[in-house]
Amino acid sequence: MVVHMTKVKICGLKSLTDVEIVNKYLPEYVGFVFADTKRFVSDELASKMKQALDKRIQSVGVFVNEPQEHIISLYEQGIIDLVQLHGDESMEYIHELKKKINVPIIKAVRVQNAEQVREELQQEADFMLFDTYKKGTYGGSGERFSLVILEESLMEEENKRSYFLAGGLTPDNIKEVLGSVDCYCVDVSTGVETDGSKDEEKVREFIERVRGVK
Repeated sequence: MVVHMTKVKICGLKSLTDVEIVNKYLPEYVGFVFADTKRFVSDELASKMKQALDKRIQSVGVFVNEPQEHIISLYEQGIIDLVQLHGDESMEYIHELKKKINVPIIKAVRVQNAEQVREELQQEADFMLFDTYKKGTYGGSGERFSLVILEESLMEEENKRSYFLAGGLTPDNIKEVLGSVDCYCVDVSTGVETDGSKDEEKVREFIERVRGVK
């Protein structure tokens, strides 16, 4: 059996200080949020952060129902390496985007039940991202969801997909989570913050604990 090391994505970077922190601990991915949330960053700030980012870290642009021209422009400027769609984007939307730019696409699913997850697995995205469903929000709630739903929906061979796991992950619970699911990457934002800002100690601890899990 091939044992892969679970990758880490630190999402919602908002400053060059955040970039300095991740450059020390080298998660595989970071997220720049272009959606209208408390972690929104402008194209200008994202460009500065990308320039300061260690070349070994890939940047993910996080979007909610975004016009495709904007996504394409950010990709062509080299500001983002991957695209994460966190809204109500349809299969057609993903299909069209893939025709226009050759970029890995992550499609977020706000998990409600196994049947809904199975349905979403038909998407053309390169990766799925499973996050907590919270009415009226598109993610970033900092709350967990039942991992049993994932186990149920991913059991069948044809449903096995590489996925990112988000929703309420923290340095304190990550070992237990990784003991029960086999995900490609864990995605954290709120769980490594103190008072709404990235906390270096929490980032370090989170990444070390993920990498300590075999």
